[in-house]
Amino acid sequence: MALRITTWNVNGIRNPFSYKPWSDTRTFSAMFDILEADIVIMQELKIQRKDLRDDMVLVPGWDCYFSLPKHKKGYSGVGIYTRQSMCAPIRAEEGLLGSLCPPASDTPYRDLPEDSCIGAYPSDFQIAELGVDPASLDAEGRCVVLEFPAFVLFGIYSPANSNGERDDYRHAFVCAMDIRVRNLEKLGKRVVLTGDLNISREGIDTAKVEEQMRKEGMTWEDYFESPNRKIFNQLLEGGKVMGEREEGREKPVLWDVCRGFHQGREGMYTHWEQKINARPGNFGSRIDYVLCSIEMKTWIEDSNIQEGLMGSDHCPVYATLKPKVDLRGKEIDLRDIMNPPGMFQDGKRLREWSTKDLTAFSGRLLPEFSNRRNIRDMFARKPSVATSKSNAERPTASSSIVINEEMNETQESEHPSEETSQEDSTRQSLPPPSTGESTTSSVSLSSNKRSSSNPQSAKPLKKLKSSGATSKSPAPSKGQQSLRGFFKPKEGSSTSQGTNTPIPEIPSSTQALASPPNTTTISESEQAIEGLTAVIISDDAPSPPKTSTPKSSRVKSQGKQSPTTSTPNGSPSLSILSPSARSDRSESIFVDPIVSKESWSKLFTKKPNPRCEGHDEPCKTMQTKKPGPNCGRSFWICSRPIGPSGAKEVGTEWRCGTFIWASDWKSPGS
Repeated sequence: MALRITTWNVNGIRNPFSYKPWSDTRTFSAMFDILEADIVIMQELKIQRKDLRDDMVLVPGWDCYFSLPKHKKGYSGVGIYTRQSMCAPIRAEEGLLGSLCPPASDTPYRDLPEDSCIGAYPSDFQIAELGVDPASLDAEGRCVVLEFPAFVLFGIYSPANSNGERDDYRHAFVCAMDIRVRNLEKLGKRVVLTGDLNISREGIDTAKVEEQMRKEGMTWEDYFESPNRKIFNQLLEGGKVMGEREEGREKPVLWDVCRGFHQGREGMYTHWEQKINARPGNFGSRIDYVLCSIEMKTWIEDSNIQEGLMGSDHCPVYATLKPKVDLRGKEIDLRDIMNPPGMFQDGKRLREWSTKDLTAFSGRLLPEFSNRRNIRDMFARKPSVATSKSNAERPTASSSIVINEEMNETQESEHPSEETSQEDSTRQSLPPPSTGESTTSSVSLSSNKRSSSNPQSAKPLKKLKSSGATSKSPAPSKGQQSLRGFFKPKEGSSTSQGTNTPIPEIPSSTQALASPPNTTTISESEQAIEGLTAVIISDDAPSPPKTSTPKSSRVKSQGKQSPTTSTPNGSPSLSILSPSARSDRSESIFVDPIVSKESWSKLFTKKPNPRCEGHDEPCKTMQTKKPGPNCGRSFWICSRPIGPSGAKEVGTEWRCGTFIWASDWKSPGS
């Protein structure tokens, strides 16, 4: 069977599941089946180790290897998935320089014995020439390396050109990659290098490159002499190099697989800028590659890009290896050299894959996924049974404590004033938890004391809170049932004073309210229609009836005072302004409901988007990210994608030249 290797910058490991066809199943195994891949290399996972989940690691039939950032959150990250039925690596590690340590080890990869590491690491002198900290170069989760008997596989995510801020780091990473690949070739090992290298080889790999060069004032010589592009082209067979090659890079060692199958093909881009929606117009660049040793050129059966698969700002790139390959003049089945020795012979499986074939760097061997306890084990153990009947019947120390607590509660009820001292002394006299005669004597002593104090009554285990009220409190009602409940004092406010004063209540709505002559009483239905103008609640809590006159309530309403009515027991009642007062108030304060509605609508209604000049369609808003005086300002532009020319066009189906600052836009009618 043929073996397919697919590389894809997913821009977030779960990002593809938001698009078709991945959203139909939302599983990694289904994704890999749709890709028809046997080895999948993903870049820009944007997760940390704590973010790994079962569906990412424990994919049925697949093994996985992750290199994740050690410090930065949601940044970079590379993962490689291998199908267990087709291949299994014999070694795996992360990083280009070998400065990191394997799991559960304090020894870096570069210091391990030769048979325990992949090898071919840059020398100390070569690392010193890079000019960066080797630990930081490998700590960003940008490289996973797997070794098969057939070749060494690299999964790379090279740093991007971030406005020149990390040029030194980016250049050091590309140099380290070049050194490691060339060292492996010197050891006689074949190499397959895949991933997002963030470098375009030639002008054919970038849309409208000449216009960009003209804007930046570059020549073709300047284009090919850029440091990273020059190193990359010297690594590739057929790479265009201006002038003489550098020392140590005299000959190429890798072959561009996809370009080798599609020479001269224009528009074969793998990345499109999402901010300008450049994918529909195919205004992009080719920066994702599958490269292999020149010796392996005859191994490749097919290679292409899959620009129709959505899910990221990149598209997958694949290369298919033949079922049988020429290994130094001998035809051999590919599966024989893609698995550990003894697993396949002449394409036939001799033994099944097992966890013993996993390398220490495998994601399946992470402690959070391998050292798990099955929840069923918690219920599998049988409960312990008493060894003898005498031990089962013998009281324990806990029963002695309970009995002593009961004795203390009895004594506390008889001597309330000595409650604290009785409790402290009893706790101090409790025996330590033990078995034997001491426990039995403690039980008997406690029983005698309890029987002597109160032989006929049995006290509960828990002490009840003392309260003056003996009757049960009524069950709480479900919310406020009527307006009268708002004026009722809280239950228990009078009982807390030790008296049984009846709680005054507001008369029902069907009864007439006792009111002075200068007030008007209306029904609840009238209150709902006209609204209460003033409601008076007494400031003081209800108190028992006194011989003195109850306090009058004060009403603050428009500088006027309204008298209140009181029930015979002193509770306040509703007081309503007279109709004449209400009419005067409504005439003095009048709000037009139509004007009010329009004002609120203008306040909360979203302003309509401006329409573009070229197509009369709603524009979309964006924000300036470029440093300068306008950084952070929002603006409106045409919502259509940018065309193949990469510029704004007039009279076409692509983006027009509409540009409006958000601060200058005023919607009609505002």
